[in-house]
Amino acid sequence: MLAIIGGSGLTQLSTMEVTRRLVVRTPYGEPSGALTFGRIHDREVVFLARHGYGHTIPPHDVNYRANIWALHSQQVRNVVSVASVGGIRADLAPGTIVVPDQIIDYTHGRAFTFYNASERGVTHIDFTHPYCEQLRQRCLRAAQLAGEAVIAGGVYAATQGPRLETAAEINRLERDGAEMVGMTGMPEAALAREVGLCYAAIAVVANHAAGRGTSAGGVHLEEVHAVLQAAMSKVKNILERLVALDGD
Repeated sequence: MLAIIGGSGLTQLSTMEVTRRLVVRTPYGEPSGALTFGRIHDREVVFLARHGYGHTIPPHDVNYRANIWALHSQQVRNVVSVASVGGIRADLAPGTIVVPDQIIDYTHGRAFTFYNASERGVTHIDFTHPYCEQLRQRCLRAAQLAGEAVIAGGVYAATQGPRLETAAEINRLERDGAEMVGMTGMPEAALAREVGLCYAAIAVVANHAAGRGTSAGGVHLEEVHAVLQAAMSKVKNILERLVALDGD
């Protein structure tokens, strides 16, 4: 079964026929909300709004462990994360959709592993390629079938939030090799790897990153919502195709 984690701009899937909602209790506390089960084109899907269904949970307060554990407990195999980002690379203009292939983690103070020494002992996971390549390719194929343009590959910088970055910080991220910046990519991807979930991301560029393009003098937050609204309709088209591919 495919799970979709919706970020800013995607708190529900209008094309999903909801069949049930399930409140899951986890050893790690409460997830962001109930899991919403439903069907898209006769394929079962489960949806979770990362920031809560009222978009009330900031990035640094999301209970990533509970969210991933809740999905894992329901026999989910594949997880697609939808997240908004700021574009650092010149061609990542607002409205662009990217399927990233790498992550740089700048977060701190988050509960980032299931393998605490007191619980499960010291355990290392291979994170050379943080996203599941098989699922990434299915996302790219789904976009092609949906007729939606996406960029294949890119380095996602995960920052702490909730504030946006300074122009100097974006310059630093660029020197480090980052091409887009968001606040929710980690530890979500690593936690999914720890429990054996195939995890990929669809990133929607909501704005130029600080000091870049139209954000050279500041990020215009009032424009972000409109960009996300327009881009999320494209993402929903991709997800519909992906559900069909996942079922096949």
